[in-house]
Order: sequence, then structure tokens, then C-alpha cells
Amino acid sequence: MDKSFFSGIVPPIAVPIDSEERLDEARLRKHIDFMIDGGVSGILAFGSNGEFYMQDEDEQEEILSVIMDQVNGRVPVYMGIGEIRTKKCIKLAHMGMKHGVKAISILQPMFLKPSADELYTHFATIADSIEGTPMILYNNPGRTGYGIPQDVVERLVHEKENVIGMKDSSGDITQTEEFIRRNRDVGFRVMCGKDTLIFAGLSVGAIGAVCCTANFLPELVCSIYDKFMAGDLKGALEAQFILNPIRLQMDKSSFPVATKDLANILGHEVGRPYLPSKPSPEGQQEALRDVLRKYGYLK
Repeated sequence: MDKSFFSGIVPPIAVPIDSEERLDEARLRKHIDFMIDGGVSGILAFGSNGEFYMQDEDEQEEILSVIMDQVNGRVPVYMGIGEIRTKKCIKLAHMGMKHGVKAISILQPMFLKPSADELYTHFATIADSIEGTPMILYNNPGRTGYGIPQDVVERLVHEKENVIGMKDSSGDITQTEEFIRRNRDVGFRVMCGKDTLIFAGLSVGAIGAVCCTANFLPELVCSIYDKFMAGDLKGALEAQFILNPIRLQMDKSSFPVATKDLANILGHEVGRPYLPSKPSPEGQQEALRDVLRKYGYLK
């Protein structure tokens, strides 16, 4: 199965909504073009910063339909799924396949604390149901309360041909490195899920990164990857050092509102987050503006 498409910088796209929390289609289309023009290698629909947990199935299908139409084959589109129930994940995956997504990304179930066997069964059942379509694991212990064990990943990768890669948001570079090392014999491809660790991830064998900051600074984020791949390690590290303080300032907002805050500050108009989330308070908004000014992204 072809895995080469899974590489580079992939933003979990922020979904613009209006004051009634309905999709703002025109702004979504404009936002997609902005990121593709900025050099991103793909688009992840319904990532954590895409607020998938706020959207019902009909809303997701509407959003995905617009994304697929606007991207129009220019870059791969990945569909993120974060449902708890295996059967619901399969239903959404089939909806994504119907719309022609390149791959399905599956987050470990939230709220539950599954055993290794239960977790394997969850992922394996989904993989079997979409045989022929690439599947990507999404390891996000910070949001689910537990990580996907290395042994579970290794078993899945070696038993299910369509489990081709992973987004690792553990923030633990040893974990990232081990996911790569233990599965390199079958060409398993790992993306870093922490914007502050793009350079570090590439250094241990990651093939790219899923980055919320590419929603508003795509050229800077992509430059880390592009410079690294061109052999300009000094330039790549310097770009990473510019990105880090911007990304770290975002942690002072409630999750995940800072992505939309910064996009709006920079004039990209992606609207408010879904309630109960709210835009950051004015003091934090000013801190976000200050860090952008410091690095020349805002006058």
C-alpha cells in the first residue's frame, strides 16, 4: 500500500462558524486556500483544533464536502475520527471514504480506560472495516488520559497492512522515536503532533508534523520541514526557535481557542469557537499579539 503521500506539514483545519454556530462556507474555502498557498502538504479534517467533538454527523458531512470540493485534489485530505464507540467510528470512516478522503485517522477512545486487548480490538476492527483505505493512528494521551502502548501499535502495524502511520502527540520524543524504531521494518510513518518538536521529530526519523500553528503561520511552519529536508539544519532549527514562543503562549488560553484567536488576529477571520469555549480574554489576546509583534508577524 502506498504510504509516500503521508509526509510534510498537515494542519488540523480550524472550522469557521458564524454567530449561530453554522458553517461559514466562504471563510472555510478561503482558509483552505490560504494554507495550501502557504505550502502545507495536506489537510486534516476534524483534528483536535477542528473541534470535532462539537459537531454532529450531519455537520461533519457538510464540512467535509466543502473541504473536498475546495481542496480539489491539490493535497491529500485526512479525516480525523475521535468517537468512543467502535461502530460509530466505522460509520464515520465510511462517510469519509464516500467523499474520497485519502486516509482515516483514529484517536484512542476518550473517557474510557481500555485494556491493551480492548484497544487493539478497537483499532483492528476499524482497520478491517476500511480495508484498502490507509489508516493512521492518533496518539494523544494529553486529551484521552492514556497513551497507545508501543506493543499495541507494533501488533497493529505488523498485522494490518492499511495501518500505515501515526500522529504522536505524546510530547515525549522517546515515545516518538520508539514508534519509529520498532516499526521501521515495514515502513511505518510517524508524524510529530507537537508544534514545538517538529525539528526534534524529524531528527529521529519522523516524516512530518500535524501542526495547529499552520492554520495561521503556514509558511513559517513549513519552512522548518522544507529547510530540514533540504539539509539546512541550522535554518530549520532557527525557524523552530521562532515558532516555539508563539506556540507556547497559546497554552495560556483554554484549549483549543488560541488557534482561532491567532488566525483572527492575523486577519484570517475563522470566527469564534463553539460554546462553551470562548475567545481568550483581552489580556491573553494582547499577549498573543505581543509575541507575534516580537517576531515580525504583526505591526
